[in-house]
Amino acid sequence: MNPMKFAIAQINCTLGCLSSNAAKILEAAERAHAQGASLLLTPELSLCGYPPEDLLLRDGFYAACDDELQQLACAAPAGMTLVVGHPHQVDGLRFNAASVLRDGAIITTYHKHELPNHSVFDELRYFTPGDQPCVFEHEGVRIGINICADIWEAGAAQAARGAGAEVLLVLNASPYHLDKQLARHAVIRERTHENGIPVLYANLLGGQDELVFDGASFVMDAHGKLTHQFAAFEEVLGLVEFEHGQPKSGELQPPLDTEASVYRALCLGVRDYILKNRFPGVLLGLSGGIDSALTLAVAVDALGADKVRAVMMPSPYTAQISLDDAREMAQILGVRYDELDIQPTLAAFEQTLAPLFIGRAADTTEENLQARIRGTLLMALSNKTGSLVLVTSNKSEMTVGYSTLYGDMAGGFAVLKDVSKTLVYRLSNYRNSLGYAIPERIITRPPSAELRPDQTDQDSLPSYDDLDGIMACYVERNLSIPEIVARGYAEADVRRVVKLVRINEYKRRQSPVGVRITDRSFGKDWRYPITARYQDDF
Repeated sequence: MNPMKFAIAQINCTLGCLSSNAAKILEAAERAHAQGASLLLTPELSLCGYPPEDLLLRDGFYAACDDELQQLACAAPAGMTLVVGHPHQVDGLRFNAASVLRDGAIITTYHKHELPNHSVFDELRYFTPGDQPCVFEHEGVRIGINICADIWEAGAAQAARGAGAEVLLVLNASPYHLDKQLARHAVIRERTHENGIPVLYANLLGGQDELVFDGASFVMDAHGKLTHQFAAFEEVLGLVEFEHGQPKSGELQPPLDTEASVYRALCLGVRDYILKNRFPGVLLGLSGGIDSALTLAVAVDALGADKVRAVMMPSPYTAQISLDDAREMAQILGVRYDELDIQPTLAAFEQTLAPLFIGRAADTTEENLQARIRGTLLMALSNKTGSLVLVTSNKSEMTVGYSTLYGDMAGGFAVLKDVSKTLVYRLSNYRNSLGYAIPERIITRPPSAELRPDQTDQDSLPSYDDLDGIMACYVERNLSIPEIVARGYAEADVRRVVKLVRINEYKRRQSPVGVRITDRSFGKDWRYPITARYQDDF
């Protein structure tokens, strides 16, 4: 085989913005062509973005994609081959497809075989599975195509190899979660060992509602050796040189540790949600606590200080150190900072309700009033300015319902929705390792909602180490109560947490979307009924 140079376009697509996505693909093709590459591989459904969800039920969507694909084929550099992901409708059947474009023509089209219908995926709702391999010739080399989930099973790759493929191109829209890259590497290594051909793995980049696509595209040779590892969480045009039918060793980016990858996922998720939805900026309630502090740091790193506004809303129970720390952090990060004293509003609410509360002792009702006043003020500012309210609740709180509907749950995007409290602390320390942003006292003081005198979170919850451990077992791993207790957690704590999970489903169903960073988030991954009495674990 003659030497070849291929390119991987790891691009951030905007869902439904066909012309913009096509322009990105064309720009990558022109750059790759100028650097001597003869083939460009793009991610899964790169022409339209992923996942299009019920846009895929509209015939006009397919027609628009077909038109854009043909225009792209005509505009591509002469002699350059492009492999582009797109939805494809044929005789009333709909497919997740990849087409090969060359010299103004679409020379062949592949239909994805394996349609995932689990976790965040529901492709069987929209697509028909393909059943034929696709192998085309490029510079004397036989090249096969797979799409994302195809590679997680043996059949589609074996079919390509059986049809004569000497190199396998895989288009992917593989969303990020913790340790996902290790799983990708393991699967591709298994396919290379089975089929004895190199694999180029191109993954999508960017945030799409709750999903974040981390890119991290890579290449393995026929023996399962990693020859290229491109950067995660940024757009990349990766060049891959072949010699004697195998990819030569090239760029190998080191893996990110847990805190670095999660923090970058949060920033990318926030940035794309705000910018792709054309919000002018964000605002949030800054309490002096660690959750709002981390949310503020992410927002500033994602969008810039000029697009972020922090509002401190003290109540009678707000400690002076909370005010001091909030002011200091706003000054450090250079964001607009306002203080709105909610005590007069709280007094008015209490006076209005007093005749109806006669004979009833104060309880969480009065605590929730404070949270709801704050939510109302933030939403008023959002309406007036157009900026989106960022919700600061974390996954541990969402698990047990330690949050207030129409209060601290009010807003448009929940940055920490899938981040446990213990991980919040780790991320805060990580952020400070990049440059001082979060006052140290915010990290070290006991967490408190400050809705009653001398309150701390641990007054009404197990320790966060225990809570997060139980949550991970029950929510993320589907373990039973006996199985969780067997791992060393107190049975009373386990039963209490599980009960709180079950009775607070109605709250979670009303929460805004937020960045998914685990493989079981409270979003598309979690579909529990609100009304249900099944309790086999008790």
